[in-house]
Amino acid sequence: MSLELELGHAHQVQFLPGFLGHFPSQHYSGYLSVGSKRLFYYFVASERSPGSDPVVLWLNGGPGCSSFDGFVYEHGPFTFKLTPDNTVNLTLNPWSWSKVASVLYLDSPAGVGLSYSEVSSDYSTNDTTTARDSYAFLQQFFQLFEEFATLPFYITGESFAGVYIPTLAREVVEGNVAGNLPEMNLKGYAIGNGVTDEQFDGDAIIPFAYFKSLISERQFSALAPRAGRMRTWHDLLGPELGDTPPCLDHRELNAWLDQAEVRRALHAAPEQATGRFQECTNLLDYAHDQPSMLANHRFLLSQGLRVLIYNGDHDLCVPHTGAEAWTRSLGLPPIGAWRPWLVGGQVAGYAQAYKGLTYATVLGAGHFVPECKPAEALHMITSFLADVPL
Repeated sequence: MSLELELGHAHQVQFLPGFLGHFPSQHYSGYLSVGSKRLFYYFVASERSPGSDPVVLWLNGGPGCSSFDGFVYEHGPFTFKLTPDNTVNLTLNPWSWSKVASVLYLDSPAGVGLSYSEVSSDYSTNDTTTARDSYAFLQQFFQLFEEFATLPFYITGESFAGVYIPTLAREVVEGNVAGNLPEMNLKGYAIGNGVTDEQFDGDAIIPFAYFKSLISERQFSALAPRAGRMRTWHDLLGPELGDTPPCLDHRELNAWLDQAEVRRALHAAPEQATGRFQECTNLLDYAHDQPSMLANHRFLLSQGLRVLIYNGDHDLCVPHTGAEAWTRSLGLPPIGAWRPWLVGGQVAGYAQAYKGLTYATVLGAGHFVPECKPAEALHMITSFLADVPL
């Protein structure tokens, strides 16, 4: 038995506290080392056809937010419910993306989620270093799980992953050109509500707030000249409430991942090594050294990758109007007209197809589309992976 196969078996998840029953597919989790950095992953093999379905990498944003957000609250194989006695019960998720793909969740960079380092300077990082480290992780992952290495591969995520994804995809493309092994069969990427370009993102906030009646016409007129300097909705709306709104209460995640028996089941380091689990950490000293992704998108499209850009139409953090503007600015030939797309005979959003890229809105969704609209998100990613128009 090869070392890689032995390690793969060692990483197989046999059970998860809070879940009663059999997993619908094989699960693996553990650490792969990139230098002194220990990067944690959770891998869910496809429930349908793991030998032929694509592999999808999922990245949450922040920077500093764990991809367990996606696993627990968005499209992982389970739904999580916190009970009054502070235990967490898991049931199967009917909208899991593992219905149609093998999904890899990665905590990146080191210091995020269950990923860590014993070298404190590793927690000072930036866009470029994060992309290189994630690429090095992927090289090891596809060596470890070589049976998945030749399958179609897609990189997906949301929010600040709008930076993580194009920078990582470029590393993969350039690594393939350089002859690095294993070669990755990267076919495309999908970004939800993604941070992309400081100017386009910032310019969208004030008009969006006005069109959603969050500010008055007088406020809009006064604020409009500042649009280019408006970087986040915090700049617009001022102080936040101290308490967490019930609809955003994510206590299940911390309660589950701080249990020692859960960490043992996941082959994760104990709390003494990683600290208490934080959904989004303030441990990182993160420099956003690539303020625009437009050049990366143009490069990746020129290499023949397929791209899906989608936005919940109720997101003030990264408004859909900015995404619509920057995708249009790429100058790609449009295919057809702006039109509705449907799920179950109902309008789920609107879409504009271009050569190589589809831009779509998701009706009624906020910043975390698969959490707000899980059925619509599964339909959207299924169509994208199959190269079927929405």
